[in-house]
Amino acid sequence: MTHTTFAGLWREFEPLGRDPQTGGYRRYSWTPADAACRTWFTDQAEKRGLAVEPDNNGNLWAWWGQARADAIATGSHLDSVPDGGGFDGGLGVVTALAAVDLLQAKDFNPERSVVLAAFTEEEGARFGVPCLGSRLLAGAIDPQTARNLTDDAGVTLAEAMTAAGWDAGLIGPRDDLLGAIGAFVELHIEQGRALAPLGAAVGIAESIWPHGRWRLDFGGQADHAGTARFADRHDPMLPYAATVLAARQRATRAGALATFGKVIAEPGGSNGVSAAVRAWLDVRAPDEETLRDTVTSVRSAAEESSAEHGVTLTVRQESLTREVRFDQDLRDRIAAVLGAPPVLPTGAGHDAGVLAARLPTAMLFVRNPTGISHSPAEHADLADCEAGVRALAAVLENLAGPAGPAAPADPARPPGSDRP
Repeated sequence: MTHTTFAGLWREFEPLGRDPQTGGYRRYSWTPADAACRTWFTDQAEKRGLAVEPDNNGNLWAWWGQARADAIATGSHLDSVPDGGGFDGGLGVVTALAAVDLLQAKDFNPERSVVLAAFTEEEGARFGVPCLGSRLLAGAIDPQTARNLTDDAGVTLAEAMTAAGWDAGLIGPRDDLLGAIGAFVELHIEQGRALAPLGAAVGIAESIWPHGRWRLDFGGQADHAGTARFADRHDPMLPYAATVLAARQRATRAGALATFGKVIAEPGGSNGVSAAVRAWLDVRAPDEETLRDTVTSVRSAAEESSAEHGVTLTVRQESLTREVRFDQDLRDRIAAVLGAPPVLPTGAGHDAGVLAARLPTAMLFVRNPTGISHSPAEHADLADCEAGVRALAAVLENLAGPAGPAAPADPARPPGSDRP
């Protein structure tokens, strides 16, 4: 086949799932946009001679090589947050394909199989639980709990998978699949702006902050905005608003991050007092004690304000990811291959973080010049994306080739560096 450059692959992939009005992406799991991304990935992998095999949880695996033991996996996810950017997840999938192109062009034959992964529902944008595909794979969530998850329209995961032609009755852990993988390396756009001041196009992840998602339901009494006296109201919007402010203040004091990014008011009339407000709290912190204390503090503020306004409150934890420190030996080996690029912590969750509990994992970051993510303004320069492809290819060649770390081809200018 004719080997395709990253730029060519990106031009094909970029339009999939993009909303023409907002410019953002709506690649929600088990939708037509998701199906288009899956088809594109499958077609591209098969053009490169890779054998594509979906697992029981909807994740896609494209195998290069015959041996199904001690394989080197790479890839990312295909879904997006509502009106998110195209690089988050997609960059890791496209660079994986382009890295295979580079290796095949130099007639590299992996001694350990290389497998490209495209995970499902990493963002949790439709069913509320992030990294759902990798959590199911690793046994980090109960399959029946997952089947019962619902989207905003009340459609369960099981119903959505069935409508898309998949058997939701089969979801669950795959110890055999994980047992065939020796290491997983995920490339991702940087979410933040640490690499730009360092003059580096590529970095290595050190750790992922502990983080979680909580749903708060404030229950009140629907009423008329023009006739109900303030003293008679049970308005759930008031304790919700107070909780938003408290979350910002208390997280700031703790050195954590707390965000209400999604809220649904019911019944949602502009001229009425709401009957209920459903809101989702995202909290991230540098350590687990700070995370726990921040959530407890925000919850206390919500309880106090709800009682003041005669509103009921229920709080449900939807997901929790403990601190992840990526495998030190794997990180050191990658650093040796790439000439010691910057090492960064991150507050964003990833499939690599979930899989870290089961096998050695690592992450590469490609520079984000503005630091903006989960937005159509998310961006990575083409030259930096290509540096990411070269870095990933070098890592795959080292890990899947003859044993022993390989030195960079040009130590004076390792992949991912702007140094002359």
